[in-house]
Amino acid sequence: MNLFKKVTGLGAAGVLALGLAACGSDNASSDSDSVGKTVNYKITGIDPGAGIMQATEDAIKEYELDDWELVSGSGAAMTASLKKAYDKEKPIILTGWNPHWMFSKYDLKYLDDPKGVYGGAEEIHSIGRLGLKDDHPEAYKALQQFKWEDQDMGAIMVEIQDGEKPEVAAQNWINENEEKVKEWTKDVNKVDGDKLKLVYVSWDSNIASINVMKIVLEDLGYNVTISQVEAGPMWTAVADGSADALLAGWLPVTHQTYAEKFDGKFEDLGISMENVKIGLTVPTYMDIDSIEDLKN
Repeated sequence: MNLFKKVTGLGAAGVLALGLAACGSDNASSDSDSVGKTVNYKITGIDPGAGIMQATEDAIKEYELDDWELVSGSGAAMTASLKKAYDKEKPIILTGWNPHWMFSKYDLKYLDDPKGVYGGAEEIHSIGRLGLKDDHPEAYKALQQFKWEDQDMGAIMVEIQDGEKPEVAAQNWINENEEKVKEWTKDVNKVDGDKLKLVYVSWDSNIASINVMKIVLEDLGYNVTISQVEAGPMWTAVADGSADALLAGWLPVTHQTYAEKFDGKFEDLGISMENVKIGLTVPTYMDIDSIEDLKN
């Protein structure tokens, strides 16, 4: 299989140059090299505790990608690798999900998943500790009413990537979307300095949502603390009551393990965003369409 889509109008020198760029090494691979060889059989991932990493490990087994390795790291490291490859039109395969700013900044596509390992469309849920409704009924109601769209979150993520501080980008969005915020706080009474602790993971999507809701809840009179942790400790904190809520419950696939592990120890406050997605992602300049193609 050709890795890159055919480009018309290139002479022999142009084709050779394109092949060398795709290879990215002194030992130029031929146009017939497999996708695996061009990326050293590596899938660029994020932190090992993320649900998408487990789903990708499952995909490697399900599609019998025996030679492939999933490389863990931070979300920032993953997007840095993407930028480096994209700027030179080199091949790269990475774990992807939306909403994420990289889909606005780069031309990317999901690889088809005919075996359905990554599931279909997912949802982002707000998850609260048991007893939250009794202890903080106003925050409970606001979190239940918190619902927005991919483009809402995307606007904040892009602004942050352009250099703005998360809390400033969140406030800018709130200032421009007062009617939507009013829907979240409808019939919610103000409080007087009640303490509230939210936990989050350092995903760009969750950074956007946690900063928005922190401001909204503070405007209602809460004293809000936000703490960054990894996915496992995030769910654990809500399940054991050391945190009040999280806003990054990706279900039913990404965080299935945590939801099952802590079943009965948390309350699902509702869906904040629908039709989110996870899967393997590549730049559109790569001539590959399915996870099954990785076996070639």
